[in-house]
Amino acid sequence: MLEGLAQAEAAVVDCLDASAWALPEHDLVAALDAAHRLEQRLAAVQLALVRELDGRGTALAQGASSTAVWLRDRLRLSIPAARRLVDLAAALDAGAPGVSAALASGEISVEQARVIGDTVRTVHTAAGAEAAEKAVGVLVEWAGQFEPALLRKVGTRVLDHVAPEVAEAAARAALDAEARRAGQDRHLTLSERRDGRLRLSGNLDAETAGLLRAALDPLTAPSGPDDPRCAGQRRHDALADLCRFVLRSDELPEHGGEAAQVVVTTSFDVLTRQLAAGTLDTGPRITPETVRRLACDAAILPAVLGGSGQTLDVGRQRRLVTGPLRRALVLRDRGCAFPGCDRPPRWCDAHHIRHWADGGSTSLANSVLLCAHHHRHLHRGDWTVRLGGDGHPEFVPPAWLDPDQLPRRNEYHRRN
Repeated sequence: MLEGLAQAEAAVVDCLDASAWALPEHDLVAALDAAHRLEQRLAAVQLALVRELDGRGTALAQGASSTAVWLRDRLRLSIPAARRLVDLAAALDAGAPGVSAALASGEISVEQARVIGDTVRTVHTAAGAEAAEKAVGVLVEWAGQFEPALLRKVGTRVLDHVAPEVAEAAARAALDAEARRAGQDRHLTLSERRDGRLRLSGNLDAETAGLLRAALDPLTAPSGPDDPRCAGQRRHDALADLCRFVLRSDELPEHGGEAAQVVVTTSFDVLTRQLAAGTLDTGPRITPETVRRLACDAAILPAVLGGSGQTLDVGRQRRLVTGPLRRALVLRDRGCAFPGCDRPPRWCDAHHIRHWADGGSTSLANSVLLCAHHHRHLHRGDWTVRLGGDGHPEFVPPAWLDPDQLPRRNEYHRRN
């Protein structure tokens, strides 16, 4: 086997040295098909080796806690990828031999083999070995038409073809198995980057995915015709809005003996003159502009320090515009007051027209409702806001946008 693999590797190296650009299109497509087929056949070899090593207990003999951990270190894989290798190797070894043969011939891909193996096990449980063997042939044929996700979906009806007498019960069993698999695979990973940002990754089960979409979708629409954000940025901002709403709800359980909150530590100079940065209690530093925006109407615990780092004031968790004042503000603005925005009051912050850090009062005459997107936009942009003669907010655009700088109002909430 080693000699054969060495020859195969040498042949691949020769292919790497060849010039793909010189191939006519027909040969280029044929070469792609051949490379994919070879990849699957090599995967079949790899899975057979993994299964043999796992069966011999090589990993434990070499001091690893499991074959997956040994593969992680040996092949520099992630633990989930290593576990999938071990699980699939075991499934192919214990399952119908037709699945392994199809992979070894390059007829199906590794992911399709995983789907077929899962489906065949369900069929075997529901209808026995003969139906399972028939299912392999049907699924391998379908694999020529469907990618793995769709193959798994249509595979739930394979018993209609191989054992119709038990199809309905088996379909229910397959659905239950898929739910169990989704439950086992569910996870959410928060990977902190050095600059304080987080990278989110994971798998949500169907119910949680539905809940997330139901919560995010209403918040991902563009805030107006001039909204410059791409779809991904709107989803990001929608998640932030959702977190703010939950923090405002006062329904989260206590964390460390206190209500859930964000703690921002800053100096008095930062707060008043925007000289430096602040620090979240989770570690990342944030800009002075962000500190000042959070101070407007966030569920924060402000810890204000003097020049030597001495604590001058540690406020209690609060939203500065609360109770009757918040209700009066909602009655007046009815939602985000920025022109063209349709965000309702529950998704809005109360922004101090004259910043609280600059001595602005917490009053109806000095407040305006803004959604998170327009709150950020106003703090870092060239727009200004004021109350008109009738006591309603109006926004003055920058001169580069409107040389006449005519005040604009949000008529959306007035019409609805």
